[in-house]
Amino acid sequence: MPALDDDAEPRRRQVLEKPRFDGWDVTQLQDYIAELQAEIARAEIAIGARQDHRAAAEAVFRKG
Repeated sequence: MPALDDDAEPRRRQVLEKPRFDGWDVTQLQDYIAELQAEIARAEIAIGARQDHRAAAEAVFRKG
């Protein structure tokens, strides 16, 4: 049975590899930007979901 402390450790964020842009044409750079923007949107959705969840929990336990 795993120890409870195993779950207590925060997960480490994956570090994105920073590509070298030497030799990339404009279309490749634009595609790369589009991929990054999609990841930003995905992260913003995750933030919103966590904020909504927290607000709902606070509403349940709010006094008065």
